[in-house]
Amino acid sequence: MAHIESGSRGGRRSNVDLNLVPFIDLMSVLITFLLISAVWTQVSMIQLGASFASPRLDETPVTPPPLESLVLRLDIKEGGYVLFVGKDVRSIPKVNGEYDRETLRDDLTKIKQMYPDKGGIKLAIEDKIIYDHVVAVMDIGLDTGFSPELLTGGPN
Repeated sequence: MAHIESGSRGGRRSNVDLNLVPFIDLMSVLITFLLISAVWTQVSMIQLGASFASPRLDETPVTPPPLESLVLRLDIKEGGYVLFVGKDVRSIPKVNGEYDRETLRDDLTKIKQMYPDKGGIKLAIEDKIIYDHVVAVMDIGLDTGFSPELLTGGPN
């Protein structure tokens, strides 16, 4: 604590004790903030220099992954499944009110045999579909060798 003595006109002196602990706390917080922000500024400058907007050193063309142009999409609708393989469309309707998961598994297995390098299947789901059906379809996709990717917006 700091001690300040001041004189007044009446000859009476007043003693004031200043508490410096809050000031020291404030300074320690400010110094810590300064050190942390200086480090993050340095890291962001490094990341900006290596961004995608910077010019490429080599002019080799980037080749897309194999079979990227082949669209493999499965729409989960209230009436059943609709499987899109490129431009081919296959409808798998419900059987006795239940989704025909075995037919879907067989179709996905055949597609995996025809296109073994194809890795992902895109899933479009209607809003009214129960989440358990989505999880079951994702499990079927994983079992047949595809990695399911959920699309937003639902099927067209």
